[in-house]
Amino acid sequence: MELINPAPKLYERKTTRRKRVEQPVDGGEQREPIDALEVFEHIRDIVDPEHPYTLEQLNVVTEEQVEVDDVAGTVQVRFTPTVEHCSMATLIGLCIRVKLLRALPPRFKTDILLTPGSHASEAAVNKQLADKERVAAALENPNLLQMVDRCLRGAA
Repeated sequence: MELINPAPKLYERKTTRRKRVEQPVDGGEQREPIDALEVFEHIRDIVDPEHPYTLEQLNVVTEEQVEVDDVAGTVQVRFTPTVEHCSMATLIGLCIRVKLLRALPPRFKTDILLTPGSHASEAAVNKQLADKERVAAALENPNLLQMVDRCLRGAA
């Protein structure tokens, strides 16, 4: 198999620090809010489908590309493929979506998008990743689900 990016640039894993703050929820109940750092920690160790490196090592995802509104229950993750013609971009986005579906409470609506200008087929990839029916159909394909699970094993 010929690699799309045979020699990707690698980046160091960033050290992150978390401040824990609990907020009251309806009824005075305490819950820990979810922030961009927590979401980033869920996706940083997803393994690239083409290389044995994580999305963080390849700088495909960064904490700065994650936006969370805990009160509204929304998460937006932008990711940047290593090359603008990356044929794995949709699979990478699918891996991010599946990881967050499995990790976050169901109250969150998650949007996974390419960083603007980072991919030659940006609109088409974003449209696929936003289409719930296409995502569900992709996850019904055993071969594709196996590839997603393989990428997520690094994100355990």
